[in-house]
Amino acid sequence: MRRGGGGGGGGGRGYGNYTNPCLTMHQPWASLLVYGIKRIEGRSWASPIRGRLWIHAASKVPEEDTIKAMEDFYKEIYAVNGITDLKFPEHYPVSRLLGCVEVVGCVKCEELASWEALPEGVRLEGQTDFCWLCEQPQKLLVPFEMRGYQGVYNLERKIHEAAIRGLVPVKGLSAAIAGARAAATQFNKKDQNLVSNTTTNSYSNSTSSGRPDSKSLEEDKMLESCSFGGSGEEASVPSKTEQLNPIQVEESSSRSQTREDLKQIPGASAKIFAAAVRGLKQS
Repeated sequence: MRRGGGGGGGGGRGYGNYTNPCLTMHQPWASLLVYGIKRIEGRSWASPIRGRLWIHAASKVPEEDTIKAMEDFYKEIYAVNGITDLKFPEHYPVSRLLGCVEVVGCVKCEELASWEALPEGVRLEGQTDFCWLCEQPQKLLVPFEMRGYQGVYNLERKIHEAAIRGLVPVKGLSAAIAGARAAATQFNKKDQNLVSNTTTNSYSNSTSSGRPDSKSLEEDKMLESCSFGGSGEEASVPSKTEQLNPIQVEESSSRSQTREDLKQIPGASAKIFAAAVRGLKQS
């Protein structure tokens, strides 16, 4: 089942009622995202927000084999672009608010794979239905202990006010950040082209008939949904009861991949991913 939190976007554009959206993730993926090493958050549902997204680490303590497997995976995909000096987090804390990223867009994996200007390492991260494009990672100097929830949810006001004062930019990952920026740039170009084409068509139709064409107006509405969600599908909206249930975290990108999918990734060992998947199985 796809979950989209409250059904809207905290980053503006009128996509819902999020004010300080937060997502709970398993470790080590949560820290890898906040540290800028992980540039795409893969989900089975489209991102319901654009803009700042706070990242919270779930309570499950990651196994050492899982951490090593994912660090080896990122070493391999960065090596594709000649990057070998990755610095991974020293610790992977759990039940903590870690920091935030900027979600600049969401596309389907097929579209991501077609972007020629994208670094190959970034392309190899996008192996799930929907790819949330993340950049501008910031981490908290002191991670906050807090409880997480399903899907995307709002941070409590007091926690947000304290967290906003403790953010620092992530340093030393210029190559990783450049890859994320390339994805964001490509997405924005696509967004702008869609807006330009739709506006031109709408103007042409309206001037020829003397009034706005109803089909053009409908296309404008569809454009807003497609350019934001990547698929034109609205993320499902959980009930208030579901949002308040204790955390049962939706799988992260690496968890949701099947072993057959992973074998298709160039340069990646099936053994690495099998170890990661085993480490996530509930005891």
